[in-house]
Amino acid sequence: MKKAIFFDLDDTLLWDNKSVSVAFHKTCTYAATQVNVDPLALEQSVRAEASTLYDTYETRPFTQMIGINPFEGLWGTFDDPSEDFQKMKATIPAYQQLAWTSGLKKLGIENEDLGKELAEYFPKMRKESPFVYEETYEVLDQLKGKYVLLLMTNGSPSLQNIKLEITPEISAYFDHILISGAFGTGKPDPAIFKHALEIVGFTADEVLMVGDNLMTDILGSSKVGMQSVWINREGKPISEEVKPTYTIKNLRELLTLLS
Repeated sequence: MKKAIFFDLDDTLLWDNKSVSVAFHKTCTYAATQVNVDPLALEQSVRAEASTLYDTYETRPFTQMIGINPFEGLWGTFDDPSEDFQKMKATIPAYQQLAWTSGLKKLGIENEDLGKELAEYFPKMRKESPFVYEETYEVLDQLKGKYVLLLMTNGSPSLQNIKLEITPEISAYFDHILISGAFGTGKPDPAIFKHALEIVGFTADEVLMVGDNLMTDILGSSKVGMQSVWINREGKPISEEVKPTYTIKNLRELLTLLS
């Protein structure tokens, strides 16, 4: 009998990938009103430039450990108190501007002023584009009060809290919220899962982990002996190395599993 359920946030409850795509679409469509550029080509160019550039910063090992991806870097401020976050805060404005400027340049458009404008425009569009999976609230309604619910998310506290602020209904469902950047290490490190178990006061066999990422949610929970549910909405290939206890295609299937 499970007593608690741990949920991942991004692309498990929140549709983060869609939010990022919509923000890119809005920003690149705006860019096309200023210069002669194909919005889709610009998005692809900026995504590639951002990913390459992100890997060059000395903060890259830290962002990998905490779980902050290049596209979160395009709209976060990272004004969190630790030394590593302060390093990110100092470099992130230049990163954001350079990603857009370089993305334009790859398409033959040298325009630093527009690059700076787009770097400021994208975070606004991302904040205006929160998406939650249609079944998220329905499922959480069914679970609230029956299980101890803990939200366990990788990332910067400032950024993850913005995501929760622009989807304010989610936080109210959870008894506990654990953000990797506040704890000091992220999934799949067993330490954060052990800490989560200490928070709820249960053993690993009394808890179920639900998440979309095999290499963080599922791998990490398996390291502490916790059963897991992999939500695979997009039909991603299964892994020989990381095996979830259960696989579902929609959060509603979790209710069937639990019953």
